Amino acid sequence: MRILALVPGGIGDQILFFPTLATLKQTYPQAQIDVLVEPRSKGAYRVCPSVSDVLVFDYKDRNGLADYLNLLGMIRDREYDIALTLGQRWAVGLLLWLNGITTRVGYESPKSCLLTATVPLKTEQYAAEMYHDLLLGLGIQTPCPTPTITVPKSDIDWAEATQDRMGIRDTGYILIHGGSSQLAVTKGIDKIYPPQNWSAIIADLQTKQPDVPIVVIKGPEDSALVGELLAKAPNLKVVSPPDIGKLAAFIAGANLMLCTDSAPMHLAIAVGTYTIALFGPTDAKKLVPPNSETCIPIQSPSKAIGDIAPVTVLEQIWRG
Repeated sequence: MRILALVPGGIGDQILFFPTLATLKQTYPQAQIDVLVEPRSKGAYRVCPSVSDVLVFDYKDRNGLADYLNLLGMIRDREYDIALTLGQRWAVGLLLWLNGITTRVGYESPKSCLLTATVPLKTEQYAAEMYHDLLLGLGIQTPCPTPTITVPKSDIDWAEATQDRMGIRDTGYILIHGGSSQLAVTKGIDKIYPPQNWSAIIADLQTKQPDVPIVVIKGPEDSALVGELLAKAPNLKVVSPPDIGKLAAFIAGANLMLCTDSAPMHLAIAVGTYTIALFGPTDAKKLVPPNSETCIPIQSPSKAIGDIAPVTVLEQIWRG
């Protein structure tokens, strides 16, 4: 059996889809399961053992007829038996129908007429559970598991060597990821916690726990934020993991993760690191597992992430 899942969205969306893939693999252990994702998200599957192959298609690009014909040919050559789609575009249903895929599952919508099975789209629930609902279209009714990942040993080795080099492996460390992607900024989604607020939190941590190093994650788009934090606290340590696996391994070694709604937050949840996550316009209930014992979300009352006072974060850090 060959199964294809069409999963648009960023790395966080992929991690939230991992439970669906895990249940598929458990139900059909001999099946080849492939995913079709945006180029920016391919790296997420470094830590997902359920997937055989990762195909790439830019869902958000202005795709023309030639792009869809190329995609049609790529899918047809693989002769899939089942397709699951998170998207609701009419063109996607047509594409799957033209490929002759026998079982085509998606969400109920006026554009789902070319699918063979549909399920209600319950956007009010935790996103991983919403994605897992697609399996009802295959008659699979098992509960949605919590997202988990499998980190390659080479990435664990990298993280341990980096911790040794930074002198933090024996002491433990607090890890901070201060912002979000440039795509969120472009869309006007406020997910970057102000540097002055982070600096106030860092100052309190260093006063009360001077022997616990604080490490800041610096991604490709974080230079300005990290620079401002270093200007206020030059003794901060900085790490720049080159891929998702190494980032996940480094997060797994932290005593505490402080972050905003972002891909590193989902990785922290998946590896079980105790996490305090800050939310602005996005709804924490949809992105953090219900009754999570390891991730404490803090929702801005105004939907502006900068309105979360540093003292509110510190109260969660020092409670008990």
